[in-house]
Amino acid sequence: MMTTRLSAHLWSGPLACALSFAGLLPAQSVTFNKQIAPIVYNNCSSCHRPGEAAPFSLLSYQDVMKRGRTIASVTAARFMPPWKAEAGSYAFKDERRLKDSEIALIEEWVKQGMPEGKAGDAPAPPKFASGWMLGEPDLIVEMPAAYHVKADGPDIYRNIAVPLGLTEDKWITAIDMKPSARSVVHHVLYFADPNGKAHTRPQQGPEPGYSGMRPGGEAEPLGGWAVGAQPHMQPAGLAIPVAKSSDLVVQYHFHPNGKPAEEKSVIGLYFAKRAPDRTLVPLQLPPTYSLFSGLDIPPGERDFVVRDSYTIPVALDAVSIGAHAHYIGKQLKMTATLPTGEVKTLLWIKDWDFSWQDRYFFQEFVPLPKGTRLDAEVHWDNSAENPRNASSPPIRVQWGEQSKDEMGSLTLVAVPHDEADLPVLRRDILMHRNQMARARMTADPDLRRKVAELLGQ
Repeated sequence: MMTTRLSAHLWSGPLACALSFAGLLPAQSVTFNKQIAPIVYNNCSSCHRPGEAAPFSLLSYQDVMKRGRTIASVTAARFMPPWKAEAGSYAFKDERRLKDSEIALIEEWVKQGMPEGKAGDAPAPPKFASGWMLGEPDLIVEMPAAYHVKADGPDIYRNIAVPLGLTEDKWITAIDMKPSARSVVHHVLYFADPNGKAHTRPQQGPEPGYSGMRPGGEAEPLGGWAVGAQPHMQPAGLAIPVAKSSDLVVQYHFHPNGKPAEEKSVIGLYFAKRAPDRTLVPLQLPPTYSLFSGLDIPPGERDFVVRDSYTIPVALDAVSIGAHAHYIGKQLKMTATLPTGEVKTLLWIKDWDFSWQDRYFFQEFVPLPKGTRLDAEVHWDNSAENPRNASSPPIRVQWGEQSKDEMGSLTLVAVPHDEADLPVLRRDILMHRNQMARARMTADPDLRRKVAELLGQ
């Protein structure tokens, strides 16, 4: 009896599904309501809805049916849903990578003419508490005036400060952003000025804010937003402190795209209910986005590589990881070699895409014992065969702020396993960066001048 039941389950369940897609059994009937809607609603609708970045909605059968062939094509190519991280040694939260079986179901549904199915099989369309992906923010901040981005010209770095009006200390657990001119906002960095004076700085020129890559004062970093990034809540017990009376400084990197645009963002802040248990610390390799790594890529170079290693001085618990490069970035990887000699992959992006720059949160904290060596490598492809190369024919590419220049690094965010080790960790990270900077600037006087210009000195 047990054998009969098991056989029936296999032939009517996953085995039958696999065999039918392999052409060994007649294809099962696939409908939107029964099989496709759950895939779309769980993986696509959060972005494909009114007010979000995606260009069309996927909230109903009609929405999905109209785009069915396109959806089958982009999911089969794994272009959508956007998820650039390969499966590594540790699982990530909120993975948008579809299973092979889900991709096969979409393809089969399209082949069968995209039937809607029985009304009783239809799941309820997803409901969002507000226009914000994380729900209604605790504080909504709007830029005081629009910044006008010209149709053409060099990239622009602009700081716009807004008083938050906080009457007590707060702890930020997430930030979400709604750009009004998303196509020209390359990325944004957030800072908190605890002195609350950044908004009183004189405006430079007719546009709001002031120029440069330094927000000024004693501004503390709060994170950032980049094209393709999704907002995330910090894990429970973790948050970034913001002192009362602070200003929020939003540092924009604008990339003109041939059309004039007006950018006037709305930003949502989410607060934790109590002070964090431990302090979040970013660890970037190579430091300063490879500024001190000899980033000078000849035209035609297919695989220019920069590497950096760092041995952590205290035990850490890794929280999240992300990567950054520009157009000709190709591959980015960070591994951790534990004191036992075991090598773990923290993040590996094999096909970097400038348009999808996300931060990946580990499903659980990743324990990294004292003495663990972190190894990072960034690869660039400056050949004519690289379809994402912004220059045709390829030109020499060096480190720079413009989008056609290059940068590259991976940033691991972690907390000390023991909060008492925080000062040791911070000093050691700073020492690693300064040693690399001194060595490179001693050998390259031009780099010394470039750094002075970046710092406004």
